Amino acid sequence: MAGLQLSFVTFKKDSYIVVEGKENADRFFIINQGKVRISKEVEVVAEEGGNTLGPGDFFGVVSSMSGHSHIETAQALTDVILISVHRDQYSELIQKNTPVATKIILQFSKRLRYLDEALSRLTLKSSAEVDISHLFNVAEYYARQSQYKQAYYAYSKYIEHCPAGVNVKTARERMAKIAAYVKDVRTSFGAEEFNRNYPKNTMLFSEEEPGHELFIIQKGSVKIVKIINNNEVLLAVLKAGDIFGEMALLEAKPRVASAIAYDDCQVLAVNRANFERMISTQPQLIAKLTILLADRIWFIYKQLANTLLSDPMGRMYDMLHIQLEKNRVAIDNNSPYTFDFGPKELANMLGLPQGDTNMVLRKILENKNIQIVNNKIHATKMIEIVKQTEFYRKMQRIEKARKDARSQNAPGL
Repeated sequence: MAGLQLSFVTFKKDSYIVVEGKENADRFFIINQGKVRISKEVEVVAEEGGNTLGPGDFFGVVSSMSGHSHIETAQALTDVILISVHRDQYSELIQKNTPVATKIILQFSKRLRYLDEALSRLTLKSSAEVDISHLFNVAEYYARQSQYKQAYYAYSKYIEHCPAGVNVKTARERMAKIAAYVKDVRTSFGAEEFNRNYPKNTMLFSEEEPGHELFIIQKGSVKIVKIINNNEVLLAVLKAGDIFGEMALLEAKPRVASAIAYDDCQVLAVNRANFERMISTQPQLIAKLTILLADRIWFIYKQLANTLLSDPMGRMYDMLHIQLEKNRVAIDNNSPYTFDFGPKELANMLGLPQGDTNMVLRKILENKNIQIVNNKIHATKMIEIVKQTEFYRKMQRIEKARKDARSQNAPGL
């Protein structure tokens, strides 16, 4: 790769290469020779493909490209030779070696889909297998909520993709009843309509719908949601410059979540042919996509770790702390911070039952440093969130140690 100055580094067997939790991860590694083991302090879910890496594999990309702390520890199983790539060299690496960028992006996409399924299974307590007929359930949910724009879109996609479905007649009847409320809903665009406008509360795509495009937000914002156990769970709110929908495009698999215009928005749609050209012609955009995927993987690991906290109060404080980390907020002991979501959205992120949600919200608001301002969660002192998170995590470790001790001391059967 002429012109691209990459360095080779060596580590002896059993050496630690990166350590979980370490800040300022500014580089990642491609294995040239040898084997590396990846581990985490808490293995919430087994990694697809295993934890042993060999030549051609890479690690540390999530932390270096997202700019967050390391989410895993890498230890040399043999003497190893690694190619060290600094974060700032990634765009140039894409130009010089397109297959490397393609491999990273495709692996990230598969990893994110796998982790998303694990999150639905573990965090959101959803184990039911769904298929394209789930579009009807999505539509029914939004119809019950009187959110007719989303319902109309999902009904139309159910009819389109399940023309012989058992609920087609019902879907047509529902669409006829709500048609008067959805004048600005478009359910399809032409192949050459790359610049698209979506009014507030209209659906760009629904979970389980086939997908062939990714989107780049030009103006406005989009929320990413998922219907789990008859409840809408907020996964993310994306803003101008963000990219979404890439997993369906890269893997030609159904959408794993729905995208809804949070307010009036304009997006650029990119199909597979355009995307393949972009990899070699627009390395900055591909680098941004890699950063986005890395950030999402980091965030979903944190969400999965959040499930291990048994106390709902601990989970709520921990999620607020994760949001501070995600937004790269510098923690100042006495500085206030207002989150861009309210208590309902916070509860949705955690997938808590309604009864637990109301109880926990009442308790958390007993803390004088936590307030609701204009329906947004406001911390008068950010450090309070950090302290509370550390307290509940400490309690969790103590409880785990007690359980382990009781287990070891239990008489054999």
